[in-house]
Amino acid sequence: MKKELILENDRKKIISMIKNFLFSLFRLIVIAGISYVILGPIIGIIANSFFSDADAYNPMVYLLPQSPTLERYRLAILRLDYWSTAGKTLLYSISLMAVQVLICSMVGYGFARYNFPLKKLLFACVVVMIVIPMHTIMLPIYVTFAKFDPLGLCTLFTGSSKNLLSTPVPMYIMTALGCGLRSGLYIYIFNQFFRGLPKEIEEAAFVDGASTWYTYFRIMLVNAIPSVITVAIFSMVWQYNDTFYSKLFLISPDIVISKKITSLQQTISNLDKVLDPTISQLYAYAGIILVILPILIVYIALQKYFIEGVERSGIVG
Repeated sequence: MKKELILENDRKKIISMIKNFLFSLFRLIVIAGISYVILGPIIGIIANSFFSDADAYNPMVYLLPQSPTLERYRLAILRLDYWSTAGKTLLYSISLMAVQVLICSMVGYGFARYNFPLKKLLFACVVVMIVIPMHTIMLPIYVTFAKFDPLGLCTLFTGSSKNLLSTPVPMYIMTALGCGLRSGLYIYIFNQFFRGLPKEIEEAAFVDGASTWYTYFRIMLVNAIPSVITVAIFSMVWQYNDTFYSKLFLISPDIVISKKITSLQQTISNLDKVLDPTISQLYAYAGIILVILPILIVYIALQKYFIEGVERSGIVG
């Protein structure tokens, strides 16, 4: 009887080990497949950006160039005016990110901690901001800032409406009013995070005589650092990569490098007489890597806090 029990236990252990092995193998295959789909094109772009002309036409060269060159990067940096444009783009993205973090955190905190009329309806509007495609509202937004005249004040004081296109001003106005790029998602993230913090923190602060603003800025926002970093990274990446609003508002490519990269191949073909599309594409690849690099460095530096913020904010899927 004991031998049978021992054999049965050994059989169950073997079956459990086989199941665990098969599950681990399946998970490894899925992760490897997803990684290949995501990283495969990027690895290809990085490799091609170092190709010489001979490598581009050599059928034996796939990823590792036989005659690597930095010429693609030299010319891409020159035609992108890289250091100046990247600096302006980072300044533009960081300033918008700072405004967005401040405004969205305040709105999220208000939804999480206060009761006020039409609260559910307004939060439903926030959800609509997340799911509604930007293309469906592009025309009224364009018209609003092409003939900017809030409450008729511009006409009253200057005699005509203002055209704010060709400047980044519309982005700052939208961001400051809580309806900028992805602001609905950021409000939702802050709302979820603040709801998860114990109310005793605020009650203790109020008992000690802290005002609402002091409690928010010095206590609640400090405790919400993981979500602040999450939103900051999301905001900076999406602002940095945005081409939709930059094209809609006709913002200069000298301020938005992601808009400038779209014409790099054509620029090199026209100015440097690189008429072979295969070769000019290599310069575009180098430009893409240069554009990705700053935001990649930011993410690598803050990935620990980013992952923690995503977990604590309840973002899934």
